Amino acid sequence: MFVYGTLRFPEILRVLLGRVPDMRPATATGWSVRALPGVVYPGLVADPDGVAQGLVMTGLTEAERRLLDAYEDDDYDPVLITLDDGQRAWTYVWKASTEPYDWDVERFAREELPAFVDRCRLWRRAFTS
Repeated sequence: MFVYGTLRFPEILRVLLGRVPDMRPATATGWSVRALPGVVYPGLVADPDGVAQGLVMTGLTEAERRLLDAYEDDDYDPVLITLDDGQRAWTYVWKASTEPYDWDVERFAREELPAFVDRCRLWRRAFTS
């Protein structure tokens, strides 16, 4: 699975999955990781001039994949894309409107990550209840 936003952070994966799967850097030309209106997480959108930076996460179980599908809301579609190394990977593509600029992963890590981890922890508890 190609992850480009909050799912690239080990702290978030530990809360959601209880572990951090194997990951390696990857890029996807023709895609951009855009900021979204009113939220701190991003969305992946088709962009002929874009290059999305992210990670490929491998070794997910079927149960983990179902959990991640539930975690992503209805504004995301799971889509199989081709990465720059020629491999294909599933990812979550954003379907709604975006801001006209890219998401700032460093700013998220610096300013939003701890609160987002807490938010994920609450979501995970509710999901298993």
